[in-house]
Amino acid sequence: MDTIATDTGPTNTGLRLLDLDRLRAAPLSRDPFDFVVAENFVRPQYLSAAVADFPPLGKHGSFPLDGQRYGAVFARLAAELESDDLRRAIEDKFALDLSGRPTMITLRGYSDGKDGSIHTDSATKLITLLLYMNPVWEEAAGRLRLLRRADDLEDFVAEIAPIAGTMVAFRRSTNSFHGHHAHIGERRSIQLNWVTDPRVVRRELARHRWSARLKCLNPFG
Repeated sequence: MDTIATDTGPTNTGLRLLDLDRLRAAPLSRDPFDFVVAENFVRPQYLSAAVADFPPLGKHGSFPLDGQRYGAVFARLAAELESDDLRRAIEDKFALDLSGRPTMITLRGYSDGKDGSIHTDSATKLITLLLYMNPVWEEAAGRLRLLRRADDLEDFVAEIAPIAGTMVAFRRSTNSFHGHHAHIGERRSIQLNWVTDPRVVRRELARHRWSARLKCLNPFG
C-alpha cells in the first residue's frame, strides 16, 4: 500500500485512479500539432471522490497545487499525475524523452470571462496535460478548442468539453494554438506540465503564488 500526505495526515491507499490504457489506446493527432484526447482518464469508480476532493480555490486564476487543501483521493490523483508510469506513457505517445524533466501542477477553479484567449503556452513547457474536473458541462462557452491559426477561434480541429475525467495533452510548439469562448463561473481543471528545467518551476510557481496573494487582497479581482 502506498502512503500519501494530505491536509488531514497520512493515508494508506491502493487506488489506481488513472487509466493509462485509455491514453495508450487514444490516437495521436498531428494536425496542426501533436495532441491526444482521452475520455474517462480517471477511472469512473473514483471520479466522484476525486471531484469532491478538488481544492476550494474560491477565485479565478491559476494556483499552484502546493499549499492547497484537498482530500486523500485528490492527493493520490496528483501523485499519479507526477508518476513515472504516466511520464513513460506520455513519452511513448509523443516519442519524446522526458526523463529528468521537472513537472509542475497548477489548478483552476473559476473563469472570469477573460480566460481562454488564443495562445500557444510558453516555450519552457514541453508537454501540457489538462485534466478536467467538472461533473457536467452543458454550456457552449468554456469548451477548449485546438486551433489551426492564431487569429480565429472558429477554425478548430478539436473541441473538448471540460467534463470530469477528460484529459487532453499536447506538445507545445510555435503553432500549438488553443483557447475557448469566454466563460464566467466554475470551470475546474488540473494542468500538468513537463518543463525544460527546475528554474522554470521555481519562477512559475512564485509568479502564481504572487498572483494568488493579489487576488486575495482584491475581492473584485
